[in-house]
This record gives sequence, structure tokens and C-alpha cells, in this order.
Amino acid sequence: MAEPDPWLWLRQFTPARLALGRSGAGLPTAQWLAFQLAQAEARDAVGAALDLPHLQQGLASLGLPWLALGSLATSREQYLLRPDLGRQLSAASQASLAAVAPPPVPPLALVLADGLSAEAVNRHALPLLAQLRPHLQAAGWPLAPVALVQQGRVAVGDPIGHGLGATAVLVLIGERPGLSAPHSLGAYLTWQPRPGLTDEARNCVSNIRPEGLPYPAAADKLRYLLGEMRRLQLSGVQLKDEQPPGHLGGGEACSIGLS
Repeated sequence: MAEPDPWLWLRQFTPARLALGRSGAGLPTAQWLAFQLAQAEARDAVGAALDLPHLQQGLASLGLPWLALGSLATSREQYLLRPDLGRQLSAASQASLAAVAPPPVPPLALVLADGLSAEAVNRHALPLLAQLRPHLQAAGWPLAPVALVQQGRVAVGDPIGHGLGATAVLVLIGERPGLSAPHSLGAYLTWQPRPGLTDEARNCVSNIRPEGLPYPAAADKLRYLLGEMRRLQLSGVQLKDEQPPGHLGGGEACSIGLS
């Protein structure tokens, strides 16, 4: 019979695997099966694909035009083995980007990329944008067409933002899945995006999901960081998060990116 763990009460404070109990020298069957399920969900998240029809329909309902792009990685396997290819646009995507009419005012570029958990984008990108859109409108941010990037990594936002003549780029991307969070969304912001930038030039807000950093709190944090970026005309390690406490409901903000 499984022995209850005396530290069981701690589980109300965290989804981490603690106080799992014991059955002989091993874990109880239910906990072992839950661990196997979490591993399977993490593996599935890495191999998942963007649900383009869902995202395109959702963007249209928000009044946001979109542009379908892809990186130099031609398959998921190549994407995982060659991170450098996921940071660069394919020739066809570069041509599509060049065909976009330049806006009269430098815009904010929005990028949705699959990253290492496309399901995170499928689940969380649209609800987050619905919360963020009023903030962007109130701040007077002109928006470029939203780039939907397959097999993309964080840095793919740099050539996209540069090609669109954007003042800043916001990349929403699936984060590396963990055993308690296989569908976590990350948001990466860069001022004056251009090819060749490295991770210290970016700011990020991570763990965006209902169980982590809720959409309203994430949208408010992004509003603040975008406003500070525009005011100071910089991003990354030079941009300090000095927003008063009490805004975040969980999750974290950081100043480096997922390459």
C-alpha cells in the first residue's frame, strides 16, 4: 500500500513534483503514470504544428491582417537539429515580406512563431492579443501585418521587423516544454530589430498561460515594456523592468531570449 507523504500539504503551493508518496521502494502507480503522461505531452509539444486556419481566423476576428512565412528549416527534424535555420527566413518568405507595402509610419511588428511548443501559440496567442490590442490602440502603436512563422525561433523576428520597417518587434513563441508546463507561451520584445542582433538585445515575458502568468497580467507587462522601449529607444539588458509591484499574477520577466 502506498504511504502518504507528510509533506503533501506543500503541493497546494506549486505544480512541481513533490510529496509524491511511496509504494515500497518506488512511486505509487498513479504518480508514475502521471510522470509518463507529462513526458509524453512534452514530446508531443515539441513536434506539434501551428494551427494556421485557427490562428488566421482568430486574427481576422481581431481585425489584424496576417502574413504566412517560414524559416529556412524545411522540416521539424531539421528545425530541431539546426537552430540557426529557424532564425532565418526562407527565400520565398523574404520575397513575400518585400512585397508588403511600406507603412507611412514605422509600425510595431507582431510575430507568432511555433518555437518548441506550437500548441502554446495555438492556445494562448489569440487570447493574449485580445487583451493586448486595446493597450496598443490606446498607446497609438501602428501595426504591421501579423507574421505567422512556421519552424521559427525567436531571432526570426529580427529580419521580419527589419523588412517591415518596424520600430519594434514582439515575438510570441512556444517555450521549451517542461514536465509541468508543456504549453507555455513566451513574448520577446526587441527595439529597432535587424539581422545580427543577439539575445542581450531582447526582453521577454515568460510562462504566459492561465496556470502561470494570466493573459491580463501579461498584456499589462507587455504594455509597460513597450512603452518604456519607445520612451528610452532601447531594449534588452539596458531596459530595466521598474514597473511597480502588484501587476504580475505569476510568471516572470527576463532580459534574454530563446535562440
